Amino acid sequence: MPENFKELLKQDFSDLEAAVRSWQKLAKALEETQVRHRHKVTGPLHASEWQGTDSHYAFMQMETSETQLGTAQSDVTSIATILDTVYTKMKSAQDDLRRCVRTAELDGYAVDDHGNVTDSRSPGPTGNADADAQEEHQLRVTKLEGYKNDIGYSIEEASKASWEGTQLLQQIDAFNLDKDYGAQKAEEGARKVAEFAHLDEDSIPSKKDPKENAKWWSGLTEQERQSYLDAYPEKIGWLDGIPSADRDEANRKVVDVQLAEYDMKKQNGELGIRDQRHYEGLQKLQNALDKADGSRDESRQLYVLGIDTKARDGRAVVSQGNPDTARNVAVQVPGTDNDLTNVDEQIDRVDRLQQAAHDTGGESTAVVSWLGYDAPEVDGSMTTTGRADAAAGDLRSFTHGLRESHTGERAHMTVLGHSYGSTVVGDAAAHSNGIDADDVVVVGSPGMTVDHAKDLQMAPDHVWAGWAPDDMVSTIASGKTLGENPAEREFGGKVFDVDTSGHGGYWDQGSDSLANQGRIIAGIPPRPGEYRVPPQPNPPGTTGPKW
Repeated sequence: MPENFKELLKQDFSDLEAAVRSWQKLAKALEETQVRHRHKVTGPLHASEWQGTDSHYAFMQMETSETQLGTAQSDVTSIATILDTVYTKMKSAQDDLRRCVRTAELDGYAVDDHGNVTDSRSPGPTGNADADAQEEHQLRVTKLEGYKNDIGYSIEEASKASWEGTQLLQQIDAFNLDKDYGAQKAEEGARKVAEFAHLDEDSIPSKKDPKENAKWWSGLTEQERQSYLDAYPEKIGWLDGIPSADRDEANRKVVDVQLAEYDMKKQNGELGIRDQRHYEGLQKLQNALDKADGSRDESRQLYVLGIDTKARDGRAVVSQGNPDTARNVAVQVPGTDNDLTNVDEQIDRVDRLQQAAHDTGGESTAVVSWLGYDAPEVDGSMTTTGRADAAAGDLRSFTHGLRESHTGERAHMTVLGHSYGSTVVGDAAAHSNGIDADDVVVVGSPGMTVDHAKDLQMAPDHVWAGWAPDDMVSTIASGKTLGENPAEREFGGKVFDVDTSGHGGYWDQGSDSLANQGRIIAGIPPRPGEYRVPPQPNPPGTTGPKW
C-alpha cells in the first residue's frame, strides 16, 4: 500500500480489485456449499429417521461441518468487505489527491514528487507595494497552505485506511473454524468489519415500516446485504418487508450462535431455568429444520422469519413454504400458554393447515406460525387485551411485510387465530392500517376486541369463525371481556362447519374442521356451519341460565 505522496498518486489498484472479486467468489461458493450440504447430506439423513449410536456421532460431525462452512463464509465475506472498503477509501483519497494537484497546478503552483507545494509565480511584493498587491499575495499564501493541507489529508486518509484494514485482517482467521465459538467469533468480527465499512447498526431501519425496510434493503449491494446478515443477524431476521430467504439466513445464524452459547453454559453448569426452556425450544426448532431441509418438496421447506430467546417466553416465527412466492399465504397466530418450548407443535399445526389447503387444490401455499408475541399464561393476563395490544402493531407490520416481499401477483392471504391468538388478530385488524388480509379465520375465540366484523376493516363476509359446542372458550368465555363472540350471528361474520370437540381439536386430521380452514386458505368457500345461539335471559321468577 502507498505510504507517501508519489506512491498514492501513481498507485494501480487493479490487483486489489481482483482480490476483492476472488474473496467474494469464495464466500459465494462457501454459502452454496453449506446450502447443498444442508439439503443433500444432513437433511435427507435426518428425514430418513436414521437412529442409533453411529447416527448420533455421524450427525454431530456433519452438523459441525455445516456450521464450519457457515463460519468460513462469514469470515471470508468479512475479508472481502475489508479489502473492498480499503480499496474504496484509498481510491477516493487518490482521486482527491489527483484533483488537488491538478487544481494547484492550474492555479500557478508547483507540486514536486514529494508533495511539496510552492508558488511558481514571481516572488511576493516588496515593502512599498500597493495594498492590492499585498492582498493578492496574502490570498495566494492562504491558497498554498490550503493545497498543502488537502494533499496531507489525502495521504493521511489513505494511510489510515491501509492501517485499519491491516489490523482487521490480522484479527480474522477464515480457517479457524472451532465449533464452540467459531460462529460467535465470526459474528463479532463481522460487526467490526461492518463498522469499518460504515455499515453500522444505527443505519438499520428502526421503525416498523415494511416499505421503508424493503427500499433500504434493495438499495444495498449484494456484499453490503451479506455484511449486515453476518454482523447483525438478530436485527435483520426481524426486518419485515425484506425477502424471506434473507430473513431465514439471518435467523439460522442466530439459532447456531444461541445453541452454541447454551451448549457452553450446559457444559459449565450455568444453564438457568429460563435458559433450559429456551435451549429445549431451539433444539426442537433445529430438529424440525434438519428434517425439512431433506424434503424434495420445496413447499415443505421451513423458513425462520423471526427467533428471539431474549424475550421472557421466547418467540419464533416459522413458515412452511416460501411466503414470497406462494399463491396462497396463511398466518396462524397461536394463543394462551404457547411459547418457544412447543415450537414443534406449532410447526406440526401449520403443516396440517398447508396439507388441508393442498387437498382442496391450493398446491402453492405457505403457512406461517406467528408466535411473534408474548402469549398470555393461564392466569388473569388471558382475560384482558393487554398482551394483544402489545402484539397488534408487530402483527400488522408482519402481514404488510409479507405483502411487500411477495413477488408476482398479489397472494391470497388468510390470517388465522386460535384462542387468544384470535384476540391478537382482531386487535391488529381493527386499528391503524389493518392487516391487509383477504380472509380472517378464528377458532375457539374468546373475542376479537370488537363488537362487529365490520370493525376489522374488511368485508364481514370474509371473517370466518369456527366453534365446537364443548369448547368452553368459544361458548362460555367468549363475549365477556375481549369483545363479542365472533361465532354468533350478531357479530356479522360467517361460521364454518366444525365436527371436532374441545378447544384443541380444530386441526384433527381428517376432520371437516381442518378441511374447512384449508378451503379458506386456498380461497374456496368452506362448508357453512351453525351460528352459536347466545343464552336467553331467564324468565321472571326463575334462576339459572337458559341455553
